[in-house]
Amino acid sequence: MVNPESMSSDHVQSAERSAGRAEPPPAGAETPYLELLARGASADAYEQPVLLARAEGRPAEWIAALQRAKPLALRVRSELEGRRRREAELSALFETAHDLAGLRDLDAVLQAIVQRARSLLGTDVAYLSLNDPVRGDTYMRVTEGSVAARFQQLRLGMGEGLGGLVAQTARPYVTDDYFKDDRFQHTLTIDAGVRDEGLVAILGVPLTLGHHVIGVLFAADRRARVFEREQIALLGSFAALAAAAIDTANLLAETRSALAGLERANEIIQDRSGVIERASDVHDRLAELVLRGGGVHDVAAAVSEVLDGTVEFMEAAAAPGEALEASRAEGHAVRHEDDWIAAVAAGGELLGALVLRGHPGLDPVDQRTLERAAMVTSLLLLARRSAAEAEQRVRGELLDDLLDARDRDPRLLRERAARLHADLDAVHVVLAARLEGDAPDADQEADARRRLAAAASHLAATRHGLAAARDGGTVLLLPLGPGDTATELARRAARHLGTAVHAPVTVGASAPAEELATRPDSVATAYAEARRCLDALRLLGRSGDGAAADDFGFLGLLLAGDRDIPGFVERTIGQVVAYDRRRGTELLRTLDAYFACGMSPARTKDELHVHVNTVAQRLERVGRLLGDDWQSPARALEIQLALRLHRLSAPARH
Repeated sequence: MVNPESMSSDHVQSAERSAGRAEPPPAGAETPYLELLARGASADAYEQPVLLARAEGRPAEWIAALQRAKPLALRVRSELEGRRRREAELSALFETAHDLAGLRDLDAVLQAIVQRARSLLGTDVAYLSLNDPVRGDTYMRVTEGSVAARFQQLRLGMGEGLGGLVAQTARPYVTDDYFKDDRFQHTLTIDAGVRDEGLVAILGVPLTLGHHVIGVLFAADRRARVFEREQIALLGSFAALAAAAIDTANLLAETRSALAGLERANEIIQDRSGVIERASDVHDRLAELVLRGGGVHDVAAAVSEVLDGTVEFMEAAAAPGEALEASRAEGHAVRHEDDWIAAVAAGGELLGALVLRGHPGLDPVDQRTLERAAMVTSLLLLARRSAAEAEQRVRGELLDDLLDARDRDPRLLRERAARLHADLDAVHVVLAARLEGDAPDADQEADARRRLAAAASHLAATRHGLAAARDGGTVLLLPLGPGDTATELARRAARHLGTAVHAPVTVGASAPAEELATRPDSVATAYAEARRCLDALRLLGRSGDGAAADDFGFLGLLLAGDRDIPGFVERTIGQVVAYDRRRGTELLRTLDAYFACGMSPARTKDELHVHVNTVAQRLERVGRLLGDDWQSPARALEIQLALRLHRLSAPARH
């Protein structure tokens, strides 16, 4: 059989005319956009399917279907471009780290760093300046994209220009318009060179060794531009690699000098040679680990073998605090008792530490080796975080679409889920999770919610489900395993999330839901049910627990179904509620106490701390409002149920 999608539009149209059949259904309108995505077409090309359909005289519903499919296709294209960009950034960093590991020509490595920085940031110019301690100024070492000879030969006095501000503060600085920015010292020489080059927007990040700034890495455009935080962090990563390349070159020069000066001391030469071999070995190992996608613990194992000791990665909270802060501040590994601590940090953020156990007397080169391993570890952690954030965002977007957009194409939903290793044809449970406890301020509350969202995303990824932040909490869509129940799933999720965020987390679960792709409204319905269970748990004082509608007995039937609960409450005790609201009385509270005390006025007056006559008067008023038979068994059951439902629904009204 011939696949219609493989036929050109002319052939399909001709075949349809000859056969006397109607136009293909609008459901196939996404095919042109899938072909555009497959061949990586430009954004402008996505206008063509609609124009072509109009030119061919396609039916209005076909053109409408094309117009609906176009934004989704552009969105997928944007996501693919973002992934390719992030892959290109990580690939460039890894390639640069590999260049550094096999450093032979410092100029070639620095030139590659500047070229890759310019390409990935998409700037007109990128350049690198180094401090000259002999002359007391700084000079251009490498430029890429520069066309002005005077700019390429600039020498700047210390503290002058944007580079001087970066060198003084050891922090990145960015200016949208160089000549209108008065935060730094302008000089005629620098301004003339910048004007010759035609630069407007400039970003500079420091090259640091320890706490010393040795130069600045720049990216600049000849037009106004706002540099994003990710671009600043990326340029900072290249700056760290450039500083490491310079440091490595200096180290190799120092080593060669030491070997030349100690030619007659054979034992010292042998010792230094052994150290250098170990350093070279670890560089090769780390480069191989980076290229084959190794993890943090693989780095620790490789360094352990080279240094003949035990190296382990520790979270920042578990490492010795003072030693860790000292290592981050100095940029070097520091000794702590018989151990060595090397901070793993990136962009001012402390990610953890590499700890070398039981090596009080560590050779300086081995110390540098430990420090470089910490730097590679930080790159791996950042890469892993970037990938996790991207996956978390994609999972959240798919779940948002299932909750909100009810006209999605089932086939497309299944394909998106399959890329995340989720199966929308399996039986799932929707969980509504909320963090308990009040945060001291808005920032801490926002941070707590982010931690909950991250923990939920990790749980969803490990269980082949989906997660998204929603309504001040988190919603999860998890598959239901064989022999599992919604209640067990909710309780496990509450324990897991509570442990992850170090705070109680309450989880309400829906009944099992099926046909999620073909009936997207089933996810929204299940989420509403899960939220009702969550509210019921909190109202009943079971915060930090997990439950499904089945756990609430008869109330669970009401929670799980699409029933008119407010109407039932209004019909049963609405007059009493209205009377209390108008008069400020306590008839509802009296009814609650009366039923709780076994319908005994004497015990009720003790519970309420009022006179028995007051109880009698209130009950008499209730009788006039609800009718003389309000204490009959059937009516009393309805009234008690309405009272409890009124309490359960109270938080939703406020």
